[in-house]
Amino acid sequence: MMKDKPVSNSDILILNVDDNDGARYVKTRILQGAGFQVAEAANGTDALLLARRLVPALVLLDVKLPDINGIEVCRQIKADLTTSSVLVLQTSAALTGRDDKIRGLEGGADNYLAAPIEADELIANVNALLRLQRTQADLRNSEERFRQLTDNIEDVFWMFGLYSNELLYVSKAYETMWGRAAEQLQQRPDDWIEAIHADDRAGVDAHWQAVQNGGHYEQEYRLCQPDGVLRWVRDRAFLVRNASDAPYRIARITSDITHRKEMESLLHSADENKNDFLATLAHELRNPLSPIRNAVTLMGEADAGQTEVHRKAREIIVRQVGHLSRLVDDLLDVARISEGKLTLRLQEVELHAVLEAAVESVRPLIEARGHRLLLDVPAQAIWLNGDPVRLSQAVGNLLHNAAKFTNSGGELRLEVRLTAQQTVCIAVRDNGIGITGYNLPRIFNMFAQGASAHDRAHDGLGIGLSLVSTLVRMHGGSVAADSAGINQGSSFVMELPLLATAPAAVAAPAATPPVAARRLLLVDDNVDSAEVMGELLKVMGHEVYVAHDAGRAMELARAHQPDAIILDIGLPNIDGHSLARMLRAEAAFATTRLIAHTGFGSARDRENTTEAGFDFHLVKPASLDDLERVLRTI
Repeated sequence: MMKDKPVSNSDILILNVDDNDGARYVKTRILQGAGFQVAEAANGTDALLLARRLVPALVLLDVKLPDINGIEVCRQIKADLTTSSVLVLQTSAALTGRDDKIRGLEGGADNYLAAPIEADELIANVNALLRLQRTQADLRNSEERFRQLTDNIEDVFWMFGLYSNELLYVSKAYETMWGRAAEQLQQRPDDWIEAIHADDRAGVDAHWQAVQNGGHYEQEYRLCQPDGVLRWVRDRAFLVRNASDAPYRIARITSDITHRKEMESLLHSADENKNDFLATLAHELRNPLSPIRNAVTLMGEADAGQTEVHRKAREIIVRQVGHLSRLVDDLLDVARISEGKLTLRLQEVELHAVLEAAVESVRPLIEARGHRLLLDVPAQAIWLNGDPVRLSQAVGNLLHNAAKFTNSGGELRLEVRLTAQQTVCIAVRDNGIGITGYNLPRIFNMFAQGASAHDRAHDGLGIGLSLVSTLVRMHGGSVAADSAGINQGSSFVMELPLLATAPAAVAAPAATPPVAARRLLLVDDNVDSAEVMGELLKVMGHEVYVAHDAGRAMELARAHQPDAIILDIGLPNIDGHSLARMLRAEAAFATTRLIAHTGFGSARDRENTTEAGFDFHLVKPASLDDLERVLRTI
């Protein structure tokens, strides 16, 4: 604990007042012998002037003075704010009776000594008074530090009498937290209770009364401020004990926990959203797995000659794998958005190509649900500066939502309008189940879910529209939703800036040559995945060797010297990165094309494969087009 610096006698000034030169001289020598500084005065007038100018620690004051008697001098010293804390030790050789002492003490003197006074008695009395003064000063300083501390914290500090319930002190933060004047508490000590929310008031009052009987008090409740704002507080009280360990006061601290309560509410909502999302994700992942399994079973049971059955089963598998890929891509996009890593590959884009890709992606769902899609798009070329894949994704998400939330046999419209502000409006409208007034403002929020069409289960991850909003905003545009309500259909309108100048015409690309046959090594620890992909590559005309671990891969690579090696990253014992480095370390494979085929597709994952020596990075499940594009460069 920090203490004030000790005070020595040499730092202490004493004013010695006596009209008797001899008595004054003796007292001065005694005080100086004890180490004190001493100033002198021979009358009351000079004593008052010196007291105001020097402000001594103590005045040694004779009662009988020639102009003003000592009792009046003492009274004036104590009445003056400048000198009110100065100690007065009154002395007298003539007025030594009991009544004289009482009169001196009642006049404000701190002690009264009758002459003759022995030297040690004088010094002992002076030291005793100075100790008392220091104790009182320490107490005042402690109280001032306490007041400054409590007045400069956001919590409210209270002090109450134990049995009287009298408010002894409340800090300045009370007025901010309660929105009421502290002065009202002096007139009405229970005024603070009236600001408590009506539903919490009775419980708080009962617990507060119990604390006076030694009960535990810790409450969280709501305050209603005059402006109608609700504030949550945490209130704690404890007994204050004296030196004898007997309780005599109640100390109380009130903290504003409004922010904490808001965070708890957000965390609770986030936890609920997480649980809903995981349940929905599990549902969405199982949905395509069921038809895939059934289609595979059907292909196994059907005769080889039942070509139509096999064709339909293959279509089902391709469609459902596409659905799974879309779910995974959406999840990855959400992660990129959360990390601020979603980027656009901007180029000059013709809108018709974007719309065609979007419509093609959702056409199977539209046909499966028996919808009619009406297109109202100008024939002229419309050019944008954008990422064609992301723009198709945004329009496709809107069409997908419209098809999903419109009952079977509904009508969807895709409309495009040019505006005078050099923008293009792309509208997707439906006559589906609509959007409630409650959901409309939050429809673009992450994980937001609306109602479901009556003929299908609630589906979707609730992230499609949030992705649309983000992608459109990244393109410098805006998107808005509108609906007249339940069963009144919905309308989503994207507005994007047009390209300032249409690009010059370019020659049509030359026909893509077929991929030449290559010798390939496929390395994947997933046996099913490796075998199926190997067969696919063989059907494409390539010579294929398959390995499921790094050791076997090195054996086959050395034996057959492949043109390219397709590597999974998540291999047992030695992963794909390490295997790539092992291959590059041998001169025979210094120029062999290494293709990463992995489920890891983030920017950092791509950097890792590049650092390991890979030439290409394909994300599972890679499409046939992606494989052909890569193999064509070998």
